[in-house]
Amino acid sequence: MSIKTFVMQKALEAKEGARALAKASSGQKNSALIKMAEALRKKSKALQTANNKDIVAARKKGLSKAMIDRLTLTSQRIDDMAKGLIEIAALPDPVGEITKMWKRPNGMMVGKMRVPIGVIAIIYESRPNVTADAAGLCLKAGNAVILRGGSEAINSNLAIVNILRGVARAEGIHEGAVTFIDISDREAVMEMLKLEGTIDLVIPRGGEGLIRTVTENSRIPVLKHYKGVCHVFVDRDADLQMAEDICFNAKVQRPGTCNAMETMLVDQKIANKFLPSMIKRFKTGGVLLKGCPVTRKIDKTLEAANEQDFYAEYLEKILNIRIVKDVDEAMDHIAKYSSAHTDSIVTADYGKAMRFLREVDSASVFVNASTRLSDGFQYGLGAEMGISTDKIHARGPMGLEELTCTKFIVLGSGQLRV
Repeated sequence: MSIKTFVMQKALEAKEGARALAKASSGQKNSALIKMAEALRKKSKALQTANNKDIVAARKKGLSKAMIDRLTLTSQRIDDMAKGLIEIAALPDPVGEITKMWKRPNGMMVGKMRVPIGVIAIIYESRPNVTADAAGLCLKAGNAVILRGGSEAINSNLAIVNILRGVARAEGIHEGAVTFIDISDREAVMEMLKLEGTIDLVIPRGGEGLIRTVTENSRIPVLKHYKGVCHVFVDRDADLQMAEDICFNAKVQRPGTCNAMETMLVDQKIANKFLPSMIKRFKTGGVLLKGCPVTRKIDKTLEAANEQDFYAEYLEKILNIRIVKDVDEAMDHIAKYSSAHTDSIVTADYGKAMRFLREVDSASVFVNASTRLSDGFQYGLGAEMGISTDKIHARGPMGLEELTCTKFIVLGSGQLRV
């Protein structure tokens, strides 16, 4: 069978799954999600065994520490996948919700109703937890999902999909609701991206190269973010201990993620007081620091940060530090270098906090919180499908509502157009 035929068959199976799933009750979907969570926990050891095959292969290929970290399934991460499914089950079902209704002069009622998007293709790298997150969110929102993970996680993804499809089958849900492209040939992705009319939406999750390739080749609408160049600005009116804790967490807690801080901006008024302790803590945490010329006057051991460094998404323990004169210069810097993912200010000044929220044009904007909290699970959305920096349809972490669209509904009593 050719790759083109194989992919088309998978897509048609998903299309059938989407039609069947759109009719499923909330109770049926919730029961399936809870049982999927139970099955993942029950088969945790088997999942880790499959995952270990991928980790061994990744090390042989020389993949980066950040990639291997994303690939790894620990007992805690498997439990987190299960928790995500349970939290999704507990959320209100958006399908069928009438979001607004109004009456026209002729007496007819016009409204909007939430409905599934249909078939959603997820193209992703490394992180096998995406398999469960995506399947769970799509199922609850009434969408079939076509999963196409990277070759580096083929064993892990296949093991997860087999568990989810087994539960779906047992619960009377069409297996096409969770469809997996189990070949790693790049041509499979190119064929998927041609299937407009069968696949309704593509969401790529991974490195910038993957996302740009998908965007440039897709005939289907794409929701995406290219990279996460996130900032924390420490204002002169910040609680410095709070600022230190936030910045350390934003960089060190898990540096290989798209919501990790890549540049720390510091108000010149408190730089001499704040930076020595902060720099020492970062160094103790194993962070390689790059500083602007003013920062390097405070600590000459820092490497010099160049123009291109401020555009970089390091995804590892490397951090840029720049001293700015005030909140305006901080926001100017963010406007130029940010990828519009997540940016944060640490301040006790209400006026500046509100200005930052209004004026920083990113998908998530924080006051006095770590950028690492930019996440659908942390927002209470359940597991997220991904983070979009687009401004059409969805922006920020994509939860259940973002995986639906709306249609107009009209309730009449015989009205005619004259």
